[in-house]
Amino acid sequence: MTHTPHELHEEFPEHAEAISRLKQSDAHFARLAEEYHEINRAVHRAETNVDPVEELAEVEMRKKRAALKDELYRMLSAA
Repeated sequence: MTHTPHELHEEFPEHAEAISRLKQSDAHFARLAEEYHEINRAVHRAETNVDPVEELAEVEMRKKRAALKDELYRMLSAA
């Protein structure tokens, strides 16, 4: 299996402990992290043509991933 870039622990290595802790203790964070994981995998599959999509759909997925990443970062910074 290929390496999927942009995983949360790679994006925020300085927050690795907080990511693990919040996934266990904060249901909202855990849901957002799971949603981020799913969209990140979908973007990776689209980028590598495993599941090709139209360019506009791929752009929209990237925007959603970025918005989730921003929200998760805000929560990590506040933790």
